[in-house]
Amino acid sequence: MSNSTEPRSKTKKIIYKLCAAAFWISVWEAIALWAGNDIIICSPLAALKRLCELVTEPDFRSAAAFSSARILLGFFSALFAGIALAAVSGRFSAVRILLQPITSVIKATPVASFIILALIWFGSRNLSAFISFLMVFPVIYLNVLAGIDSTDPKLNEMAKIFRFGPKKTLLYVYFPQVLPFLRSGCSAALGLCWKSGIAAEVIGIPSGSVGEKLYRAKLYLETGDLLAWTAVIIAVSVIFEKLFMLVLKAVCRRLEAVGK
Repeated sequence: MSNSTEPRSKTKKIIYKLCAAAFWISVWEAIALWAGNDIIICSPLAALKRLCELVTEPDFRSAAAFSSARILLGFFSALFAGIALAAVSGRFSAVRILLQPITSVIKATPVASFIILALIWFGSRNLSAFISFLMVFPVIYLNVLAGIDSTDPKLNEMAKIFRFGPKKTLLYVYFPQVLPFLRSGCSAALGLCWKSGIAAEVIGIPSGSVGEKLYRAKLYLETGDLLAWTAVIIAVSVIFEKLFMLVLKAVCRRLEAVGK
């Protein structure tokens, strides 16, 4: 009974999602017809047509690669730094106290302030990498640290009694506790790094970036280009998030297998 109902429930979910997407596209189309001006908002068909044209342009791939490389550099740098420093902070309270003001300031300060300061310090070429790192680091660090803090002390005592050793203690005591927090942090940080990275490019306008394309679309009132590039950013962000979470899941399984 359960085997037969499971595919049906999945099919229903897909249908519901498609219906929801169709509803909002219809709303978009209705607003475009009501406005009657492509500068204010173009129709979904016009945006899709412009997107297809952008994909065939010679500088499309270079712009997407330019922005993606720097944003992902910032994300992975923040990921490794956040995990490493959270592990150290979980072990040494002095490090935790030292990093607390920094994470609080980063969380409270508007991203535009960091972008302007970074423009003064570093210029615009690698601005998106720095801003992505800055926005992702507190999310990863605090989530991993919360996972470490949630570890039951009795499990540590059990590991010592049975002489697990550092490797097995990490895999069987800390890893299961931290993993849900790490997944949650990565899911939130991935969307945040793309938003902040592209915002940095729109302000800094580095040559050959997606942010530059968005800025020029705004400057020349090309709403179709603006929506098309926005769709590209969303698509790349979603695809990378899905791939990264799948890889993270596979790595977790691999580590669990090694620990056995």
